[in-house]
Amino acid sequence: MKLKEKKWIRFRIHLVSVFFIGGLFAIFVRIYQLQVLQQDYLRGIAENGIIGTTTLPPKRGVIYDREGHELAISVQTGSVFAHPKQIEDKIKTAQALSKILGEKQSAILKRIELNRSFVWIKRRIPQTQAEQIGALKLKGLGVTTEARRYYPGRETAAHVIGFAGTDNQGLEGLEKEFDKLLRGPEEKLAFMRDALGRPFAVTRPITSDTSIHNLYLTIDKDIQYKAQQSLRHAVKEAKAKGGHCVVVDPWTGEILAMAVVPEFNPNVFFHYKPYQWRNRAITDCFEPGSTMKAFLLSAALEESVVSPLTQIYCEQGKFKVGGKVVHDTHKYGNLSVADIVVRSSNIGAIKLGQKLGYRKFTEYLKNFGFGQKTDIDLMGERNGFIRGVKNAREIDQATVFFGQGMTSTSLQLTMAMAAIANGGKLMRPYVVSKIVDESGNVTEENGPKVMKRAISARTARKVTTILEGVATEDGTAEKAAIEGYRVAGKTGTSQKVDPETKRYSKRKYVASFVGFVPSEKPRLVILVMIDEPKGHIYGGLVAGPVFREVGSWALNHLRISPHPSLLGNIQAKSAEAREQPENPSETFNSSESEAKLPIPLQLGQLPDFTGLGMREVLKRTHALGLKVCLEGSGLAIKQSPDPGSSLETIKSVKVNFKPPM
Repeated sequence: MKLKEKKWIRFRIHLVSVFFIGGLFAIFVRIYQLQVLQQDYLRGIAENGIIGTTTLPPKRGVIYDREGHELAISVQTGSVFAHPKQIEDKIKTAQALSKILGEKQSAILKRIELNRSFVWIKRRIPQTQAEQIGALKLKGLGVTTEARRYYPGRETAAHVIGFAGTDNQGLEGLEKEFDKLLRGPEEKLAFMRDALGRPFAVTRPITSDTSIHNLYLTIDKDIQYKAQQSLRHAVKEAKAKGGHCVVVDPWTGEILAMAVVPEFNPNVFFHYKPYQWRNRAITDCFEPGSTMKAFLLSAALEESVVSPLTQIYCEQGKFKVGGKVVHDTHKYGNLSVADIVVRSSNIGAIKLGQKLGYRKFTEYLKNFGFGQKTDIDLMGERNGFIRGVKNAREIDQATVFFGQGMTSTSLQLTMAMAAIANGGKLMRPYVVSKIVDESGNVTEENGPKVMKRAISARTARKVTTILEGVATEDGTAEKAAIEGYRVAGKTGTSQKVDPETKRYSKRKYVASFVGFVPSEKPRLVILVMIDEPKGHIYGGLVAGPVFREVGSWALNHLRISPHPSLLGNIQAKSAEAREQPENPSETFNSSESEAKLPIPLQLGQLPDFTGLGMREVLKRTHALGLKVCLEGSGLAIKQSPDPGSSLETIKSVKVNFKPPM
């Protein structure tokens, strides 16, 4: 290449560079002019183009159960707004909107005749309606997208979750307690005119440091559903005022279910009274009745005041203390300390309490968490009440020994029983397991926390052994027994104070049962409280069956196998039921089906489990030394491997169940 050509190329490169540098300089000068020199002027022009603005409700984070199922989500809906000053033919506009929205034309006309720059016509409408209104292209009307809170489970865990209002602000439950974390940044809807005067709407984010977080709960939506279903049925059958059912893991303090009746649907919370929104399991206090005998027993054994075999004379059912006469339901003479609890003798409890002392008993009650908040991550929790030693008369002290004259919430009572179940440790209950940001990072995590030691592990084992007798034929809660599992617990039947007479009512009672299962290695603590049952008023008869239903279902759901040694009576009971049925005309029942014998097969072959109940399948597979996977509930309908397969090649069996039709 010649020297002259090289110089020409170099000249062209420099020339292009000058043009580029000059262009960039011009751009920077213009940016400076617009952003600095003409800032106020241009802002004024922009603001003059804004016809009206309003703040849109923020989106909210998702609330999940322990398995990741959605309990509260935000869904997109359409909302119609108007700028009345821009609408030329208001009657025509109102008429068109009335046909699509199904609203009265006069009501819509009243809104668009207001002397305002912005009004909502209707919010949270179906997308089809929003699209129809958008297609009208009427001047002064606009359609935007809003986030609306939706609860897929309807009543399921509603009292725990709470609800959000029209503007997506938390109003009750977790929605309110964690509102700042769940709530995302707000957006502004601006209705503007372009340079030609044509209206248009834009959505702008409002600068904020807040970001959306999601909550993961300890609640198991399936156990929660079963608890609500069983409690709802029990309240209806007893014609009661309401009830609570709380299910807790005693080792961690995790709330697996917290059911309250009457229920409400948070999707339409405005259809219910405010008192129906309240989570009564933590906000309402009641006198716990004879359930306190479990903690009186714990204190007395811990202090070595008595032993389980210590005999106490129960005055044949009538005992005078503090100028008042206390009665037992049955006339008892000498009863051991264990029998006093199992048979729930009030007189025996008074005498046991007098041996311990009221001051010492109240100290133990506080160690079990009574008279103070549990520190759960829910709003509205109450303390409960324990009368101080100085203010307690002799009769006041006597009644507290069998659970009258003091108050407790359902959650306090549940956690106190959990302390016996786990070996004496009072745990902090919680419903939020972790909080996660939009990027999936865990910003906060809860875990088991021991608040204090209530009793020693040795005493807890002794008390558990005695409480196992309550759910037997000799105890007050035979209907709480769960076949295949050891149940430990205590019943309670307490009188309510009549608000008019200020005396204990002879018609209004609280029936309760709180216990744990399996008692040898507890996995569930369940409390059931029925408020003002009619007819049967005793905890064992009213609350016990709910404990059995919820406990049996939850144990199966959590795949907790029954104890093989406790399954021996199932077939015998089923056979007895076939020989002497309660209803001679009944041709089919689940007991008969559970006792159905499998098709005879040769030795060494897998039996046919079709038609058997879960416990019978577990018993037979355990006897064969096989692992078993159970799916569904009810009676066995299918199995893998097939019946008749050689046992030599089988290590596990999968059995599907379905409820009988």
